[in-house]
Amino acid sequence: MEWLTTAKLPVGKFSKAVVDWLIDNASWLFDGLASILEAMIEAFLWVLQTPHPFVVVAAFAGLAWFLRRSWAVVAFTVVCFAFIINQGYWEETTETLTLVLSSCVVCMAVGVPIGIAAAHRPRLFAVLRPILDLMQTLPTFVYLIPAIVFFGIGMVPGLIATTIFVVPAPIRLTHLGVSSTPKALLEAGEAFGATGSQLLWKIELPYALPQIMAGLTQTIMLSLSMVVIAALVGADGLGVPVVRALNSVNTALGFEAGFVIVILAILLDRLFRTRDGD
Repeated sequence: MEWLTTAKLPVGKFSKAVVDWLIDNASWLFDGLASILEAMIEAFLWVLQTPHPFVVVAAFAGLAWFLRRSWAVVAFTVVCFAFIINQGYWEETTETLTLVLSSCVVCMAVGVPIGIAAAHRPRLFAVLRPILDLMQTLPTFVYLIPAIVFFGIGMVPGLIATTIFVVPAPIRLTHLGVSSTPKALLEAGEAFGATGSQLLWKIELPYALPQIMAGLTQTIMLSLSMVVIAALVGADGLGVPVVRALNSVNTALGFEAGFVIVILAILLDRLFRTRDGD
């Protein structure tokens, strides 16, 4: 087998050369992107941390009523946040919510248009499919290396790594929803003289809305699964006490932060789950 390893393909060297070229020639792009993402993160942090915690809890309770129209979900929302405040993880929770919300904004803004384009262009989806598979199967720790190189330490590289890992979900589910629109509906729209944009906005997107919302839910859950990994590159939030507990073998701290992450995941899932999933 030695003859096969002597002519090793320069995958690592090629990857390093690409990264070095991007640093030398596209640093302005990464600096601008970092500034935009930092502004969005700071805006979310200001909204979640400036008011009193009870005001934020009340706002989420109102959102729960608006989305679910269920007093049980409202009560569950209040109880979940009360537990988080009781455990002393309010600031970390708001930081994690900031990462999740920022990830949702970026992933849905990128994923939904790409999913629509892929549904209308099968060749594009054929090209995207192996790329999406690679993005979801590549170990998430690998994303941290270029994230640190391009964006340094902090919330931004954590958000970038999370986005790369999460964005295939809304792309796939949007593609599935739009491409599964019954031909009878499209033919009926065309028969009434609907244009391509009218078919998209009045037929395809309404039909695909449950799938798109499922993509949003998946984005939230996958973003939460990245909070611990994002903490390794300096992202604040609930991943920080988990990493601290791991380093110090602190079982109590690990279980506290872990339960808070689970409670937050269940809460967000209940809030944004489609009604058909009740």
